[in-house]
Amino acid sequence: MDDTQISPLTLICVGSSFAFSGLFYHLYQQKKLEIQRIKETPKFQPDEDLVKTVKASPRKRLQYVAIEGVVQPDGEPLASQYVPRCFGVVQKVVVREHWKFWNSKTKIWTPREMNTKETNNVVPFSLVYPGALFSKVSVKVQSPLEAAGPFMEQVYRRMRHAKEDLVNILVQEMSGEKPVAQEETEELLRVGATLTGFGEVVLEQGHVLRLQPPQDGRQYLLVPTDYRGFLQMHQNTATMWKVLTALFGLAGATLLAWALYRVYRRQDNNRPRN
Repeated sequence: MDDTQISPLTLICVGSSFAFSGLFYHLYQQKKLEIQRIKETPKFQPDEDLVKTVKASPRKRLQYVAIEGVVQPDGEPLASQYVPRCFGVVQKVVVREHWKFWNSKTKIWTPREMNTKETNNVVPFSLVYPGALFSKVSVKVQSPLEAAGPFMEQVYRRMRHAKEDLVNILVQEMSGEKPVAQEETEELLRVGATLTGFGEVVLEQGHVLRLQPPQDGRQYLLVPTDYRGFLQMHQNTATMWKVLTALFGLAGATLLAWALYRVYRRQDNNRPRN
């Protein structure tokens, strides 16, 4: 290769740096748009101001708003199957088996999940004003299982490892499959948790407020934090993409400048001297 040319490896590194910088910039711009949409979404709490706003709106309906409140069951809450004195309004219990299977082509054991059993339970619940002992205004949350967002908290997880003895090992080696463990997890949307819901709010029967999936196709979202915390998480992510954009762009520019400088020095050294 000509000493006055940039090496292919250097070009690949420079190109990769600029490519990653472009990708991170694209993600940064997407996150900025998402943050702007969040800021443009009207935010309410379950109080009289929300009631007045809904009553004054066309068809007594707010198409897409954020409701921030505290989870309160409308009746008896769900008790955790594994944790004493732990109660919630949405519950998911998952039991999955972890197995390994012998791959005769690669000569290795490959992991696989099998026989996954998932149970979901929901009781009616509402959002009430944070810190209020008694609230006259509440917002019933409709169809929480249809909502996006990791709004439940994992309260229990246990791995029950399979017992190994000589007989089982011999059988497994012959069959080419063996159990590894059984995993049990439980997630709850706990009573008293702070929750922010993004969706449509309607007033029914003149006094019942309900948060439900939007009819205009926008995302129905439940997040386990207040509105400010949710916005801050997105801003932190945007900052991360912005920093990565700058770092990879600077790395690519620095590497390219260094490669061009080396080419210039080689050309200068090869130039005939008088």
